[in-house]
Amino acid sequence: HARPAAYDDAPHAPGKQVMVYPMFALVLLTFAVLVILFRARVAAVRAGRLPVAYFRLYQGEEEPESTRKPARHLANLFETPVLFYVACLAAMIAHVDSAPMKLLAWAYVAARAVHAFVHIRGNRLSKRMWAYFASLLVLLAQWITLVIAISL
Repeated sequence: HARPAAYDDAPHAPGKQVMVYPMFALVLLTFAVLVILFRARVAAVRAGRLPVAYFRLYQGEEEPESTRKPARHLANLFETPVLFYVACLAAMIAHVDSAPMKLLAWAYVAARAVHAFVHIRGNRLSKRMWAYFASLLVLLAQWITLVIAISL
């Protein structure tokens, strides 16, 4: 089974687009939070804390904290992480695969994982805000690194 010739001439042949790995890690984190949310909602319905009818319009009842936290966190994983995905894709397109860019991408994923753990578990606001703020600083640094690399 031979690879197409185009892959041999490409500056970043398959297997060399390492920015996809931190993106995939964040996707896995998103799916983990989705599973946590699903399980929490099933448990809330089974325990009688939330009727099934609530999920038709997400109205009529107050959602318990056990489901509200992972629901809010899942929504949060579709907010600023969008800027992370765009930065990684832009880095891949522009062939910016420097060590700082890779390190920042993994640091962002780590900060978001800590943020998820703190938010969904104990939800200590001070720890959660520090993890979130750290992720924002890393994201900003990632974008600055990308713009500088492209400008040179």
